[in-house]
Amino acid sequence: MDTLKISATANGLNYLPEYVADQGGLFAERGLSVTATACDPWTGVLDDIESGAADLALGGLWVPAMYAGTSRKLSVVGQLNHMFPMTIVSRTETAPITLDQLAGKVVLAPGAGGSAPYEFTAGLIREAGFDVSKTRFVRDLSTAMLIELYQGGLGDAIILDLVSAEELVAAGGGTIVFRHLQSGGVMPNSVYYCLTERVEELSDRIDRFMDGIAAGMTKITSHDADVEIEAVLAARWPDKDQALLRRAADEMAAGGVWDSAVVDRDASDRWMRILFDGGLTTHVPTLDELVGAYSAVNA
Repeated sequence: MDTLKISATANGLNYLPEYVADQGGLFAERGLSVTATACDPWTGVLDDIESGAADLALGGLWVPAMYAGTSRKLSVVGQLNHMFPMTIVSRTETAPITLDQLAGKVVLAPGAGGSAPYEFTAGLIREAGFDVSKTRFVRDLSTAMLIELYQGGLGDAIILDLVSAEELVAAGGGTIVFRHLQSGGVMPNSVYYCLTERVEELSDRIDRFMDGIAAGMTKITSHDADVEIEAVLAARWPDKDQALLRRAADEMAAGGVWDSAVVDRDASDRWMRILFDGGLTTHVPTLDELVGAYSAVNA
């Protein structure tokens, strides 16, 4: 049995196919023993792959994008999220909104765990032809802190993952008025990446691992993973409302979050342009540049 060590930016419901694949023995069937650790702060994933404590990092595609062209050489080897499972919760609105309705509002955008909640939302605003500067965003703080501040009266709306949004709504904190799954289009959100110098060494194990991830996705989207999902939810989030978690998981599955383990080229190009327009990259990295050595090894 070969080993593969994953360092993840979070313990997130959007990572469910990996958890299901492990729970259901899909990695073991492929001769792999997979271990995964969630880092706090998330930047520990970079330390882990640099030190060799982990073989792969799991997190936002924006991280390899920002490092593209620098001395830190990273290669994307697969995808876990095909869409961006975020929402906007409003304090006062009760019907779905368009993004121009955020003009004049204060919107809380958690950022301690990564830049995507703000950057992708801002990108959608720009794509729609609206002025991002018309909205005041409160950024760079943790989800937990901003939820607490929102509940204390700060802001008109807050950008949240599906689970946090549903919990806030259940607590009387407002209404989900925008769903990125419905209005954001394809977005390669979470990916696996490694040090480029280790691609050839890890290639065979990565191939088997990503095949297991794809099988986990299929198992979930074909409604054949109920037993595994129930076990994963109970083990990883025992103190949370299990019915709420399952509803969120079902929404992600139906919304296309786990439709593919392969990064979509057009969606990657679009996300890279959004990041470049936001000032996060020195250029617009192509998918070939992001995948790099892994593509060459598997050509």
